Amino acid sequence: MSEYIFPEGFLWGAATAGHQVEGNNLNSESWVLEHLPETIYAEPSGDACDHYHRYPQDIALLAELGFNAYRFSIEWARIEPEEGEFSYAELEHYRCMLAACH
Repeated sequence: MSEYIFPEGFLWGAATAGHQVEGNNLNSESWVLEHLPETIYAEPSGDACDHYHRYPQDIALLAELGFNAYRFSIEWARIEPEEGEFSYAELEHYRCMLAACH
């Protein structure tokens, strides 16, 4: 087996998309449409892996695996649930997620 040598500073990481991993995003039109009885979506996201509540453990697992990079999306429908109305609680949630990455 060949040995691969990665350059110093190489980033090992993972990525997630809020819509796919957070779950229960009632402010998202897509999330709501996925849960209609006669939806066009074959696989609704549901509560996914509940990353919204489990992010501290998930991020700790990434660190245990030796990852040093994590790209995640911020679910805008949570930040701005109605046009011009911003949720400071959700902004704080994502601030805490960022803090957990350090």
